[in-house]
Amino acid sequence: QVPLVESGGGLVQAGESLRLSCSASGHALSAYCIGWFRQAPGKGREFVAAIDYDGDLTSYADFAKARFTISRDNAKNTVNLQIVSVKPEDTALYYCGADQSSHWRDSTYEYAYYGQGTQVTVSS
Repeated sequence: QVPLVESGGGLVQAGESLRLSCSASGHALSAYCIGWFRQAPGKGREFVAAIDYDGDLTSYADFAKARFTISRDNAKNTVNLQIVSVKPEDTALYYCGADQSSHWRDSTYEYAYYGQGTQVTVSS
């Protein structure tokens, strides 16, 4: 098991920026490709973005390409998701996943490990 922990969520106003972080105590995230996902109330899981082991390769959902940026700092054992100009439709539970498969950038792939998530609520 990889105990992924997300942080950085909260209540923000539309137009503001937000940075979410994913970490794992006692496990080196550098050994995993990391994906970010979100789930809005009443909806299924939605792939947001993913990043490979050392940060050289990234993948984004179409809706995320303009305002979301995924990055990682293996020295700090964290993977971040920066969101700019947040919108009410970004309201969701955001969580990260970890996997070692070559399918890490497949938006429908089931990652091996997921965290519990951090809630993002955007007010208009």
